[in-house]
Amino acid sequence: MTIELWAYNTPNGRKISVALEEMGLPYTVRVVDITKNEQFNPDFLAISPNNRIPAIIDPNGPDGAPISVFESGAILLYLAQKTNRFWPESVRAQVPVLEWLMWQMGGFGPMPGQVHHFLTVKDPADQRYGLARYSAETRRLYGVADRRLANVEFFAGDISVADFAILGWGWRHERHQVDLGEFPNVKRWYETMLARPGVQRGLAVVLS
Repeated sequence: MTIELWAYNTPNGRKISVALEEMGLPYTVRVVDITKNEQFNPDFLAISPNNRIPAIIDPNGPDGAPISVFESGAILLYLAQKTNRFWPESVRAQVPVLEWLMWQMGGFGPMPGQVHHFLTVKDPADQRYGLARYSAETRRLYGVADRRLANVEFFAGDISVADFAILGWGWRHERHQVDLGEFPNVKRWYETMLARPGVQRGLAVVLS
């Protein structure tokens, strides 16, 4: 049965379209146009009470009963455990997946997201402090990623849902004014990810 992906063309939406393609799961897209405040529609709030995309409805959830899941990190973990793909078996191997997934959810997402916001602020007096602060933190996070990827091919060693989560935001590096040439290990990882057919399909699917 087909999963419903409720999403829009944002980094968080792209995490899930990429994961669904990589996992080979059939799905349909329900576009939630956040430019028209559709995230506040009652049918969407019923499955995503925080009025944020993405969310999914899996008609073949645990025990065969339907289930809805909101929050991109929770969705990635749900899909990984559902398919037994991009999620290691041992607890020891799961730890770095969880670490880097939480790193993305807590930092490498909120921080470049603030850069996106302050770049749209017209008044330089209002823009200056916020843009400087969040740009510096975003670049710090790229440095963290670059040091990690100097020692491993993917963030948790083997490719995992953590890579899909981080890719969603790395995909917007130009928008938050980061040159990947300054972070060669991130650039190598990013190009490796983009070469994957599933990633290509996930980034190409229409979400708006």
